Amino acid sequence: MFHMNIVILAAGQGKRMHSNLPKVLQPLAGKPLLAHVIDRARALSPQALCVVYGHGGDAVRGALDAPDLAWALQEPQLGTGHAVRQALPHLKSAATTLVLYGDVPLIRTETLKRLLHAAQGALAVLTVELADADGYGRIVRNAAGQLVRIVEQKDATPEQRRIREINSGIMAMPTARLAQWLTRLSNDNAQKEYYLTDIVAMAVQEGLPIRTENPKDIWEVAGVNSKVQLAELERIAQRTTADALMERGVRLADPARIDVRGELVCGRDVFIDVNCVFEGRVELAEAVEIGPNCVLKNARIGAGTRIAAFTHIEDAGVGPDGRIGPFARLRPGTELAEDVHVGNFVEIKKSSIAAHSKANHLAYLGDATIGSRVNVGAGTITCNYDGANKFQTIIEDDAFIGSDTQLVAPVTVGRGATLGAGTTLTRDAPPDTLTVSRARQIAIAGWKRPVKTKK
Repeated sequence: MFHMNIVILAAGQGKRMHSNLPKVLQPLAGKPLLAHVIDRARALSPQALCVVYGHGGDAVRGALDAPDLAWALQEPQLGTGHAVRQALPHLKSAATTLVLYGDVPLIRTETLKRLLHAAQGALAVLTVELADADGYGRIVRNAAGQLVRIVEQKDATPEQRRIREINSGIMAMPTARLAQWLTRLSNDNAQKEYYLTDIVAMAVQEGLPIRTENPKDIWEVAGVNSKVQLAELERIAQRTTADALMERGVRLADPARIDVRGELVCGRDVFIDVNCVFEGRVELAEAVEIGPNCVLKNARIGAGTRIAAFTHIEDAGVGPDGRIGPFARLRPGTELAEDVHVGNFVEIKKSSIAAHSKANHLAYLGDATIGSRVNVGAGTITCNYDGANKFQTIIEDDAFIGSDTQLVAPVTVGRGATLGAGTTLTRDAPPDTLTVSRARQIAIAGWKRPVKTKK
């Protein structure tokens, strides 16, 4: 691998975003734009990795600071050349320097590797041809087809503006040469800025080879300057992720209707229905089925489990062969073992449920430890909170909890115990015993229902 420095330019303000959040912190596929670029950079194992920041500086650095990152403040912002100059003290002079942009998040690592290979003993520029090149710096070539200059849009002549090949801004070059060129940059241009692109003409004058590479897809070099462009790249990112999932054997009901906002790891024969959202790290084992409109965040789902529609799972684990939902909610700290059934309108929080137990409808189970082969009836709740503190409920193996039962924690239901419907349990229920706590039923003869008084 090449010895290299990587500089990420991330000082722009992003006025067109109309947001208090710095542009490079705007979210794409669940993480900031700049985080995508940093991840691409780390994949190349650089000797030095420097982020040049400016607008929203404290927020940007605070959100993404890490031991492997150097930070260089650009204040004021006087152009791309001026920005790279701020990074020079952090760079290894004997290495190649690669320049990336914090608002160009989808560049492929493979593309960057090709560019770095082209930059050995040369200046390498990543270019692309656009049907509409308005706003971009143009690649000016001589009669032999060699790149001799990059002209920014505002400085271009009408003839140069007809050029369709544009500069992506991403380039790589010998660091020692870069340091010399940066000291010679001028701001004698329409923007009164120090353009990094002016180093191309300097390299030509010195006889250094100029090489160009192209990305596989145009969207690799697409930047984000507005919420419209952010939304466009979101769909590209999601479709790219969907295609990769399908290439690995995942069956998607509609690849245009899935959102992965983190990392989704799937086994064989996984099926995902429409409008599902995956956040953080989600693991779906072999033959898992996810119904429509589900949200899974930092979840682990065991082999053969079926998640029905409109289920929410967060920071929780589900064992193999489970049946979850529809309209179930598994909150943080929930751990379900093999063959657990959790039905509609059941909420579970910070609880463990052992194998073959069921809570099929209309229940709340919080701060509970539930054994194997337990049946939890409809309307059951664990009363785990007294307004200040949380308390534990323990339900041992083979217990049967009747409908409309309140378990006032701390309380234990013994092994094989049965709680009659409507019970409010305030003391431990003995094992293998029926416990019932309800008002005596009476019938009042001759009772008349009240009627509304006519006015």
